[in-house]
Amino acid sequence: MTKTGFVLANLFRKKTRTVLTLLSVIMAFLLFGLLQAVNVMFNAGSDFVGATRVVVQARVSFTQSLPLRILPELEAVPGVDKVMFQQWFGGVHGENTQIFTFAVDPARIHAVYPEYVMDDASWTAFAQTRTGAIVGRMLANQYNWKVGDKLPLKSNIFPQKDGSKDWAFDIVGIYDGKDEQWQRQTNAVFINYEYFNESNQFGSGAAGIYVLRLANSDVAQSVTEAVDKKYENSPDETKSQTEKDWQAGFVKQIGDVGLLVRWILFAVFFTLLLVVGNTMAQSVRERIPELAVLKTLGFSDGTVLGFVMAEAVALCAIGGLIGMGVATLLGIAIQKTIGAFLPISVDGSVWTTALIAIALMSVAVGLLPALRAQRLKIVDALAGR
Repeated sequence: MTKTGFVLANLFRKKTRTVLTLLSVIMAFLLFGLLQAVNVMFNAGSDFVGATRVVVQARVSFTQSLPLRILPELEAVPGVDKVMFQQWFGGVHGENTQIFTFAVDPARIHAVYPEYVMDDASWTAFAQTRTGAIVGRMLANQYNWKVGDKLPLKSNIFPQKDGSKDWAFDIVGIYDGKDEQWQRQTNAVFINYEYFNESNQFGSGAAGIYVLRLANSDVAQSVTEAVDKKYENSPDETKSQTEKDWQAGFVKQIGDVGLLVRWILFAVFFTLLLVVGNTMAQSVRERIPELAVLKTLGFSDGTVLGFVMAEAVALCAIGGLIGMGVATLLGIAIQKTIGAFLPISVDGSVWTTALIAIALMSVAVGLLPALRAQRLKIVDALAGR
């Protein structure tokens, strides 16, 4: 029998106990994979955008609109290259499916967000079609939308002037992201602000936020200070932040996702350490006479320690890899179903963290039983002491 076969035979000598322990490890790493993917998704949402744009909102809350008359004033701030504005529409598709929908000026979003990629004909159609809308690739794939389709949406925030909450838009383009990270941001619908501005019941000439594209990232602090100082003690006080800080703050309104994930995983893995550690310790206790026989046959203390550690590694690795494999498949399934709203991905970074966790857990649960086996005295073990 090979050493590998010997380790596996010992690992599965109590099949029921080993299978139950493996199921615990699999479930722990399934949760780990999905939760860590969610954590990476939220962190990535604020990390990759950088500091080349500044978001300006009302000081009280981004739900309070700012007047469009401040647009030329923002454009005149030193260091500002381009400015766009957008208004949250609150779109609902079908019965009660929330769709991230924003009313924007087509030319301005194209200038401020070159990361959104679409052919020139679609950008032109968006600008020239009063009821035009462009949809992100993720949404288009999810709902099988295509250029030329009618897009019926409801808005619980902005009814039309006749009181109807039903709006209809013409899909004139489908936009992509310039790379994988921006492709994950193609989960929104942009409608023509001019049509929205003329047709909504609650007046015109306002925007939820302004996004300032900067000449370079070095002027971000001076721009935010200049904008907020300009409107200080006015009816339109502002709060300006880099886009990275603004998105991080938006996520924190949901809660500290990272902290929440870490505490959940701590509880899961602490329990798992107790379960797997107890399994390993009990397995070694049951085999003390056998380990003594191995030493009698000439196996060194280090070899016996290696056998026990190898069992711990095999137990954690088999369960961990299966759990991460299932998490990856579930992540793909989530992407296909609700990926536009929860674009999680069990990617390489999550797998790297999982492999480190497997290694650490193997050491944690296997080291003490292995050291006990290493220090085992043949006479005492055979005598049952």
